[in-house]
Amino acid sequence: MPTVYLDNAATTRLDERVLDAMLPFLKDEYGNASSIHHAGRKATVAVEEAREKIAAFINAKPSEIIFTSGGTESNNCAIKGVLKATPKRHVITSRVEHHAVLHPVQHARNEGVNATFLDVKPTGHVTVDQVREAINDDTALVTLMHVNNEIASVNPVKEIGLLCAEKGVPFHTDTVQSIGKLPVDVVDMNINFLSMSGHKIHGPKGVGALFIKAGSRWKPWMEGGSQERRRRGGTLNVAGIAGLGKAVEIASAEIEKNNLHIRELKTRLVAGLKNTFPGLIAFNGDIENGASHIVNCSFRLDDQKSLDGEMLLLNLDIEGICVSNGSACTSGAVEASHVLTALGMVTPTAKSSLRFSLSKFNTVQEIDYTLEKLGIIVNRMLQTADV
Repeated sequence: MPTVYLDNAATTRLDERVLDAMLPFLKDEYGNASSIHHAGRKATVAVEEAREKIAAFINAKPSEIIFTSGGTESNNCAIKGVLKATPKRHVITSRVEHHAVLHPVQHARNEGVNATFLDVKPTGHVTVDQVREAINDDTALVTLMHVNNEIASVNPVKEIGLLCAEKGVPFHTDTVQSIGKLPVDVVDMNINFLSMSGHKIHGPKGVGALFIKAGSRWKPWMEGGSQERRRRGGTLNVAGIAGLGKAVEIASAEIEKNNLHIRELKTRLVAGLKNTFPGLIAFNGDIENGASHIVNCSFRLDDQKSLDGEMLLLNLDIEGICVSNGSACTSGAVEASHVLTALGMVTPTAKSSLRFSLSKFNTVQEIDYTLEKLGIIVNRMLQTADV
């Protein structure tokens, strides 16, 4: 039985070229990048080369990049670091952000910060006008993701960044799901803080980066050493950073080719779902204009009843097909996705959702196999469903 991995929004397969770039620093070149001897200097060179690659990819300066343990830490660093550096006590975000943004904002609110959680349009994005109406003289930060990790909706980051620049409000965006898939330019988009993660672009887990625009009001959230120019304490993960740099290098060189391939897979998957389940399938988010690598759908029997998404997922897993019914960080939770309920979806329909997420390593044959097995599973479930 083949293994078909369609959960790439959760994590991606490590590119062999990334592994090759990491191996020397896991075996022979094991020096600490903070050490001044020759072994430490070799590690420092690898770190700085990776920093330069990431900076070039997003049109930043190398000095504006700090390395973190991933997207969650980067988001926390941006939000909490801004609030440490300013007396302003208002943050703007949306109801469909990743929990790595929602939880720090909610924590800040518990400590007296005012928070505005913007509603989203039916396609899952916010508008510039919504942000404009929410900004006030006490706004410390606007934090809105670029691409939603569950429903692929794309926020108008460039327009929001321009508005924030005009209002003198720092703008943070979580690009974990857009880096390597959509163009990201921190200058053109007027971004002050940007979060990214290695394992979403065929790099290693446990490493990410945070862009901090020069001159931004921000204080370190993680302290304990002089690493990263005293902006993030802790021994640097040299192998992971080298891998992240290589993953970014590959993504930069192959973005057009990979996007073309993934769009073709998405077109085939969406058409197959429509043809196989007419009248039953409902797509969530922005299926037309959203990011190409994510397809989120529900199986609705009527306005109040839907097929059990968890049962669909488990039956697909038996057939060797890996998908999810929401963010990997909340898998196993009994409640419906906060993203789907924010779209106004009733709980049974939200719980029937499946998220298929694609990568450059997926094939047409895998899409066809998934559609075939899903058809058998759904028909079997329909025979026992209380319709």
